[in-house]
Amino acid sequence: MSRIGRKPIVIPAGVDVKIDEAEHNITVKGPKGTLHSKYHPLMTVKVEGNEILVTRPNDEKQARSLHGLTRTNIHNMVVGVTEGFRKDMEIQGVGYRCAKQGKTLTLTLGFSHPVNVEETDTIQIEVKDALHFSIVGIDKQEVGQFAAEVRGKRPPEPYKGKGIRYVGEYVIRKEGKAGKGK
Repeated sequence: MSRIGRKPIVIPAGVDVKIDEAEHNITVKGPKGTLHSKYHPLMTVKVEGNEILVTRPNDEKQARSLHGLTRTNIHNMVVGVTEGFRKDMEIQGVGYRCAKQGKTLTLTLGFSHPVNVEETDTIQIEVKDALHFSIVGIDKQEVGQFAAEVRGKRPPEPYKGKGIRYVGEYVIRKEGKAGKGK
């Protein structure tokens, strides 16, 4: 059995889980919002007491690979509606900065024009200072995708390390032309 798939998901107080077995849908409602998801028909998802259990019918390769994935996706939904997810970003480079006006994040990234990024209904942007901001939401996949798209506006370059990066991300640096003759 999958070590991850076997673990029960504890449902915290204030979280409501509804499973539609005919349609293979799961709905998780909590203090931060509501998330809906479909799961694979091979998997069996049940609520017993204050736990969600995910089981698989057999030990075939597809069932084994879906077991842990289904359990992790449901666990991420429960964590999202209770705590939410956050990606912390930082900007490095002389003259690079960010500012928020209303629901728009304005990034000055060394282009001839500012780059504007709009918040969505489910994603919020929090600016700490001119060089640090966070992307916050309840859907882990959506937060990660939005953060990757913002990072893609000016990814860190390998020579000086200038650009947008995740906090704690290590950028491999290159020597440049001067180091070739050594």
